[in-house]
Amino acid sequence: MFYRDSIEVMDDRSWMYRDSPQGLRRMDYCNGVQGFINFATSIPRNFTDGGIKCPCRKCKNLKFLHQDVVTMHLLTKGFMQDYLCWYAHGKLFVPNESIVERVVGSTSSASNMHEVGNENSNPYRNMVMDAMRMSEGNASEFPNVEEEPNADAARFFDLLKDSDEPLWDGCTNHSKLSAVAQVFTIKSDHRLSEVGYNKIIEWARSILLEGNRLKENFYAAKSMMKPLGLGYQKIDMCFNFCMLYYLENAEMTESMTCRHSRYKPRTGRVKTLVAYKKLRYFPITPRLQRLFMSPRTAEHMTWHQSHHAVDGVMVHPSNGEAWKHFNSVHPHFSAESRNVRLGLCTNGFNPFGSFAAPYSCWPVILTVYNLPPGMCKRPEFMFLSMVIPGPSSPRRNIDVCLRPLIDELTQLWSSGALTYDISRKHNFVMRAALMWTINDFPAYGMVSSWSIHGKLACPYCIENNKAFTQTNGGEASFFLLSPSLLVAESQVQKEHERFLCWQS
Repeated sequence: MFYRDSIEVMDDRSWMYRDSPQGLRRMDYCNGVQGFINFATSIPRNFTDGGIKCPCRKCKNLKFLHQDVVTMHLLTKGFMQDYLCWYAHGKLFVPNESIVERVVGSTSSASNMHEVGNENSNPYRNMVMDAMRMSEGNASEFPNVEEEPNADAARFFDLLKDSDEPLWDGCTNHSKLSAVAQVFTIKSDHRLSEVGYNKIIEWARSILLEGNRLKENFYAAKSMMKPLGLGYQKIDMCFNFCMLYYLENAEMTESMTCRHSRYKPRTGRVKTLVAYKKLRYFPITPRLQRLFMSPRTAEHMTWHQSHHAVDGVMVHPSNGEAWKHFNSVHPHFSAESRNVRLGLCTNGFNPFGSFAAPYSCWPVILTVYNLPPGMCKRPEFMFLSMVIPGPSSPRRNIDVCLRPLIDELTQLWSSGALTYDISRKHNFVMRAALMWTINDFPAYGMVSSWSIHGKLACPYCIENNKAFTQTNGGEASFFLLSPSLLVAESQVQKEHERFLCWQS
């Protein structure tokens, strides 16, 4: 006798891949297949043209078949590899350690168990799982509750469907999602315009089979890929960097300081208001949360505390005195090893090349120092938080531009953000702290509002220096006036007197 309820709520799905003697199907496997069919057919959204996706070893969720045919395929061919999570049929599942070890002999860490070695089977499905990990985490906490998916979960299921749906019926090389993702990559690598992208898609659709599912234009493809990405905010700012039209000042039309207009004058038939300058801000909280939602990075976010430190050897900022002093001053923050330590870096550059017209664009980048040395300086873990537009430098007003980032960092420091940790399978309140900034000396003066000119330019010596004013030119000079920093008998010190004589 088959007990449907016991099958639906049980956590152990090892029956799906348990070997049977002489190639015969075990009774628990047959009961499990029937339970799977009953569950899959109980959700209306699983049906397409009267059939459901067949997860057998041959079909691999690429074909919609009648439920009786799916049952026969599963009984004769077995389930496709690594389908403990019934993601294409509306059921999310995170197996525990004992199940995974018993089914596939896995010795991987807890952060990898939910994937069960599926890293290379469908990279686009893994991309969706990493991007929408919070939805899976929340669903796994309530395995006995069946209800309609919320908006986030619905987008999650739609993306999973696109990652497995073939580009056309019978296609085995590309899915609906993989095709769009690869064309997007080509557009980015070769800097194709939107018009050029649409022309290529129009030509590609004309040579593909009838009924292909390739998105018809850039707008449709972008709408499909949007849930995978991280959005950004456009914030109007004063042409002279004196204020942001942000929060309480969002409705203003001119600067409170310099009275410069917010918008450019309208010309011709143009009715849209266009600001003189726009700040692009990329919120940092969702990206920090994804570091814990992804199994590839979650377990490394506590490396700074769990690694074995050697006395006298500094291989990571966590071995330094500044890190240890911060821990002693803020013990409640340091007690949670998953709280994030950040470093900020910014500098100006000309994006159009050194031979172009003068232009100064300022990206602001945050680095996560929880990660090991081999990861924290990799490009994918250096998060662009904002782009301050040119053509001129913000100079001392850079703090005005940094306000959205400061507000978000303040929020993360004071109250934090609820985050799902896939490595430990539970939610926690993630907090963050900005440990330091990394700049050259001119940018340091801008970020810290410190004057880098004159006799008090050194932020360490301040008035305790021996700077002097040159006779010819009247500029302050610091050359060879910090003997405590030099070797006593160095050749450079011996030239000190000759240099002073040359100045006079």
